Amino acid sequence: MSTFDFIIVGAGSAGSVLADRLSADGRYTICVLEAGGTDLNFWIWMPIGYGKAFYNSRINWMYRTEADPGLNGRSGYWPRGKVLGGSSSINAMVYIRGHRDDFNDWEAMGNPGWGWDDVLPYFKQSETFEAGESDCRGGYGPLYVSTIERDRHPLCEVFLKAGEEAGFTRNADFNGPDPEGVGLYQTTSKKGLRMSAARAFLAGARKRANVQVIKRAHATRILMEGNRAIGVAYRRGGEERTVTARREVIVSAGAVNAPQLLMLSGIGPPDVLGAHGIPIAVERNGVGRNLQDHLGLDYLYRSRVPTLNDQLHPWWGKLAQGVRYVCTRRGPLSLSVNQAGGFVRSNPDCTRPNLQLYFSPVSYTKAPPGKRPLMNPDPFSGFLLGMQPTRPSSRGHITLRSPNPLDPPQIHPNSLSTNHDLNDMIEGCKVMRRIASTPALQSIIEEEITPGPAVQSDEEMLEDVRNRCSTVFHPVSTCRMGPDPEIDVVDARLRVYGTEGLRVIDASIFPTLTSGNTNAPAIMVGEKGAALVLEDHRFA
Repeated sequence: MSTFDFIIVGAGSAGSVLADRLSADGRYTICVLEAGGTDLNFWIWMPIGYGKAFYNSRINWMYRTEADPGLNGRSGYWPRGKVLGGSSSINAMVYIRGHRDDFNDWEAMGNPGWGWDDVLPYFKQSETFEAGESDCRGGYGPLYVSTIERDRHPLCEVFLKAGEEAGFTRNADFNGPDPEGVGLYQTTSKKGLRMSAARAFLAGARKRANVQVIKRAHATRILMEGNRAIGVAYRRGGEERTVTARREVIVSAGAVNAPQLLMLSGIGPPDVLGAHGIPIAVERNGVGRNLQDHLGLDYLYRSRVPTLNDQLHPWWGKLAQGVRYVCTRRGPLSLSVNQAGGFVRSNPDCTRPNLQLYFSPVSYTKAPPGKRPLMNPDPFSGFLLGMQPTRPSSRGHITLRSPNPLDPPQIHPNSLSTNHDLNDMIEGCKVMRRIASTPALQSIIEEEITPGPAVQSDEEMLEDVRNRCSTVFHPVSTCRMGPDPEIDVVDARLRVYGTEGLRVIDASIFPTLTSGNTNAPAIMVGEKGAALVLEDHRFA
């Protein structure tokens, strides 16, 4: 087939959901174009194996940003999934919806139908929570969300006690009524295997006769007839091919690739299109703008008691845990490296948590270039405390590097460009030190290795932040949803302003960054977006 009712560009977190929901009743034909290949890869399915996926160009776009002034001119590394499941196939699997007021803010910004009460049913619809259904949690969805209680490292309890000693409450479910406090993370996994969006949603959809998934199909442009999207051109096996859409083209390529594809198709800021000789199909100044991302920083501690380093550094430890995992799907290899953490306020004036915390009972200080040695940690007992401000106010942008679709776009994060973000980073460092100074953690800390006790003043902390902090891999908002066509890209029904038959449905439409990991809300956007599409075509 070369003509379908719907074409979905991208088989990632939102695209996989769309393929499943749009095809479920058999009325419509669906074509999914995925630039990457199969997700049948041991390092994808084994949870801690994402360290191997981190620098694997076969399943990872491996983007690099332009030099970032806020990070002392450093170029950041941005892994993004290039595989069935997208970034849900290579991420750390932490399942966090965000704060309810994140979504109430979306609605207040002029996006009716996107408040917390509106989106909660779609979160519930997508998931099966291991601990059972409740008013907040789903019990029958395709996406399995696991607790880590059985296999968590004993040091997690020390961290949780330290959090309480530092004045924070303990929280049994960050995805319950209120995420504030410290607790254990939940992950998108089932029986020791990663539960990517491809496994949860796309696997079932691919069995249907009305769905065709084309792998290694790099979309090069949206085919436009006037202002109407009628298909997609893509490159596969060195050949240029096309597919056409009777109803809609849906871009689900993510916060980096979605704006790039729109601009390559003549939909974007006229100055950018003109600079690259691309004819303007639809002028949209907001395409590629409003880029937001979380920045994180770790503090490293040497421990007086054993950590995961002691289990995973020696060869016999690797062997033992490998055998345990293969035989039982249990143990540290079945978990994310981020086992505990929290959402806390750095000062009493905050109206909601402004910091997300991470506790990892493992450390890796001397990673060779191009490696993330999660299974080859430090040769001493160590652990990491990490933090990220939840709602940064800095805004960057993504633009074209060239009119060649195979060239990566330019990514300009514009990190730490506001006083708000600088202050949050400094306060985050102080919160980590506050937690580390509690009796619970002092009983096991031998020394702070990084940044070390020499870093004390606000100025020294900020310089350390600029030198070491990095993305936590949550880019959003480059095709922002909003009410103003002059600065926004899609309306509240995710239709691209000024076009017909074209939507963007992925994390790029977020009006603002959510307070936490972005995979769960990206899946929610896929769920709600599919409902909007089906509603609009019900009588068409």
